[in-house]
Amino acid sequence: MDAAPRLPVDRLLDDPGTRIIVCCGAGGVGKTTTAAALGVRAAERGRKVVVLTIDPARRLAQSMGIDSLDNTPRRVKGVGGADGGELHAMMLDMKRTFDEIVEGHADAERAEAILANPFYQSLSAGFAGTQEYMAMEKLGQLRARDDWDLIVVDTPPSRSALDFLDAPKRLGSFLDGKFIRVLMAPAKVGGRAGMKFLNVGMSLMTGTLSKLMGASLLKDVQTFVAAMDTMFGGFRTRADATFRLLQAPGTAFLVVAAPEPDALREAAYFVQRLAAEDMPLAGLVLNRVHGSGADQLSAERALAAAENLEEGGIVDQESGNAGLRDSAAEADGAGADAADAGADASVDASTDADVDEITAGLLRLHAERMQVIAREQRTRDRFTSLHPEVAVAEVAALPGDVHDLAGLRAIGERLAAGVPAGA
Repeated sequence: MDAAPRLPVDRLLDDPGTRIIVCCGAGGVGKTTTAAALGVRAAERGRKVVVLTIDPARRLAQSMGIDSLDNTPRRVKGVGGADGGELHAMMLDMKRTFDEIVEGHADAERAEAILANPFYQSLSAGFAGTQEYMAMEKLGQLRARDDWDLIVVDTPPSRSALDFLDAPKRLGSFLDGKFIRVLMAPAKVGGRAGMKFLNVGMSLMTGTLSKLMGASLLKDVQTFVAAMDTMFGGFRTRADATFRLLQAPGTAFLVVAAPEPDALREAAYFVQRLAAEDMPLAGLVLNRVHGSGADQLSAERALAAAENLEEGGIVDQESGNAGLRDSAAEADGAGADAADAGADASVDASTDADVDEITAGLLRLHAERMQVIAREQRTRDRFTSLHPEVAVAEVAALPGDVHDLAGLRAIGERLAAGVPAGA
């Protein structure tokens, strides 16, 4: 199997033409850590970077020594270089972002009515697709400000990798769709004609909707729609603009995965979808890859040696030699010395048995590690056979979680190296 091309991470970070890096993939594969590590490394190589995370665990703030992240970028102390690099970090507050859109596109009276509307409050806090849509809104806002020369985006932990691309369009379509237009129609027709239209043309539909949604909710929705009338077209327009921004040459997508079948299957779907949408894929970051500095000892040989030690086979000869030495001492007539030698031999035999047990355990651990490495290699080979053109950077599995800047720098070094330590 030919090796996949290596992903040149430092070249990507150093390129002034790279303005946006989007880290995407399945949940739980290290997207947040990867995004933070890329941000730290880029800042210390002279870029002015902001990292936008949507991770609910908020590990990014802890890793960067910030008490809390919110919807405003905050400077990360202790990161930067002599050539002007800076790192800022923020966490998406989707409701606050939605509020900012309303406040920025409606007069004060209408904005107040929208923000107080119960349906709007539910929509902005947890409607399906809102988080992904607002992530794209915030990305568009950051890019428009032009305060940073690199934006690193940690995408939402969606159930499916495709949600990140689909949800903004779905929400934009909903807010600009036929259902909203139908609800908006009575408000657009004034006077008696409007009442006649409502009574004749809408009574059946509104009666049905009242049964499905409840009269109170339907009223909240209609009030919300009337207040948002002038803003609906903007949602679709901004969603389309951000989608085009993601397709632009200055954007680079990094698909993040672990060397596990489910994660790489999701990564393969994402690679195909990005290609279908003409979005620029930089490569695959493969986290938590296992390696060994003793891979010349196969799992089979290690297991055989462990079994030999545990069963007292040919590998274990020391207690037998000790017995021969004891017999020779007795033949020389040294009774007292023979007794001491016998005691020493017993201690040596006990020590040797402990050493053998520990050695056998280590051999079995090594065999397990080699089996994991072989399984991961087969999984990577399947992905590479499907997508031989995708560049890959492998990051060694660490013994614990990354919880500080030193850990993020270590991840950045492994990303730049592109291969796991010890492999």
